[in-house]
Amino acid sequence: MAATDTPIYTSGMFNPIIEKCDGCNRIIEAESAKYCKTYTSPEAKWRLGLCNFATHIKREITTTSVKINPIKASKRAMGK
Repeated sequence: MAATDTPIYTSGMFNPIIEKCDGCNRIIEAESAKYCKTYTSPEAKWRLGLCNFATHIKREITTTSVKINPIKASKRAMGK
């Protein structure tokens, strides 16, 4: 970040980060406070669960396997 970008964060448009943001790669420090350089209100991003901008959180993707009856599958295929 250039030195000219720092006043943007301290102007009041950006809110300081919250505890859950610690460790994220999108944090910038300006005048002894830390701000998210992607989102203006980090607290709002965490209100519904995980922040979608968080680079320090690993999301688990769960998949469910559906068992298909081979007899029904073959009958459906024949009907088309």
